Order: sequence, then structure tokens, then C-alpha cells
Amino acid sequence: MALLLPALAAAAPLQVQVSDAQGRPLPGAVVFLQSPEAAAAAKPLSGAEIAQQGKQFLPQVSVVTVGTAVAFPNRDTVRHHVYSFSPTKRFEIKLYIGTPVAPVVFDQPGVAVLGCNIHDTMAAWVLVLDTPWYGQTDAQGRVLLDKPPAGSYRLRAWHPALPVGEAASDQALALPASGARADIRLDKARP
Repeated sequence: MALLLPALAAAAPLQVQVSDAQGRPLPGAVVFLQSPEAAAAAKPLSGAEIAQQGKQFLPQVSVVTVGTAVAFPNRDTVRHHVYSFSPTKRFEIKLYIGTPVAPVVFDQPGVAVLGCNIHDTMAAWVLVLDTPWYGQTDAQGRVLLDKPPAGSYRLRAWHPALPVGEAASDQALALPASGARADIRLDKARP
């Protein structure tokens, strides 16, 4: 009797360089691959948190997958009132110190902009993705996605310096088993 196993596609590394309108490297950009297979492979993360410390959100940009529950611990000695009015996730955690009992579940893809009703200078972004294949660019604007299988994808990139509501860049990508390099230019990212 033969045992049939599904063929496993080999990981195809993808190196991506992201730059701004002037061609300068863009650190902190989130690069991700989307496809029906990517959506099926995405699983919620565990242990995600966005802290408030020094009257700022840490990290300022968070990337989570759909279904991830995010804790919002307040490590300051002052109260915060965390909220998002973004269509991706609307929520409000009214004045509190410590850690709220229930984390916030981010259940649909998109960008959620966070703020504090008490401290107007506090802002953060949560990019909610339906793919396990993503990463953030380093100081040279580079990122290596080393786990996706070869296949057809939408290669996308987002940065908090894009205008509010601006969609992530989007281009077709046929990723061969040998891997590939790609360049992305985010012309609308403000310095």
C-alpha cells in the first residue's frame, strides 16, 4: 500500500528593497505576500502586546495576523484611554492603569490607527494581515522573506508615512523556487 503525501513546495526566498520617492532606502516598511494559499496558511499570533510607556505606544508599528488578540498594558503611572476609530477595528479602552482584562482581537485585515484620548501626541499603527509571509525593512530598506513557497502572489508594502487611508502598494509576483529579488518604491511616503 502506497502512502500519498502532499507535495511540499520548497521555500523560495524573496529579497525586497523598499525606497521612497527620492530613491532613498525606507526603513520600517512592512512587506507582505498575499494569495489564497497565504490566507489559508495564516494563523493568529500569541502573546501580542502594544504597551503604553513614556506616554507613547511601544511598538509604534505592530504587524499581526487576522484573529490575533493584542494586550494593551499601561506601564505608565498615568491613565490612558486607548482607541481606534479605523474601519479595520473600532474599539475603546477607557481610562486605565495596568493591563485591561480582555485583549482586543483584530479580526479583519487592514490598518488600524491607535490613539489616546488623554495624550493627543500618542499614535500607533496595527497592520492586520491575512498572510504568514511578511517582514519589516531594516535601516537600509531591505527585508528577506525566507519562508514562502514558490507560487503566484500579490507583493505589497505599507509604511506609516503613507497618507492616512492610502492602500499598500500592490504588484503581481511570480515567485520561482529559486527565489527572487524585488524593488518597491513608495512614492507617497512622506519624509
